Amino acid sequence: MNETEIRKYAGLMQELGLTGLEITENDKVVRLERALPAVAKEVVAVPETAALAVSSPVSAADSIADDTAEYISVKSPVVGVFYAAPAENADPYVAVGDRVKKGQTLCIVEAMKLMNEITAEEDGVIAEICVTNDQVVEYGTELFRIKR
Repeated sequence: MNETEIRKYAGLMQELGLTGLEITENDKVVRLERALPAVAKEVVAVPETAALAVSSPVSAADSIADDTAEYISVKSPVVGVFYAAPAENADPYVAVGDRVKKGQTLCIVEAMKLMNEITAEEDGVIAEICVTNDQVVEYGTELFRIKR
């Protein structure tokens, strides 16, 4: 594999938001890895009753009205498949109401056979799990809301 091909794959990784890629060609393996830039945390103020009632829509005016309830939105840094647990029959990493610490694993997003652990960026309590297990998520899809 030459430098041009490697650069092409590196550009593809950046375009798709991948953190790693492994290519096997003629019994040689090339593995490309890159660190993702820190994803900016989005703080969303949501009334506590709206966070508990998943089916009731929340208007922008409602979410601005109650500044005392602050939530951290954890979003997917890649396109992939959301997994709530480390294995099919294992307990999920977190559940609604669980207290989490900074750096604690919340879930896995699989992108092209690469398992990306998504971790908490701050301490808090899981207020909402916004996606279901085995759901395909896009870049920026909200995965969790964590109450500070």
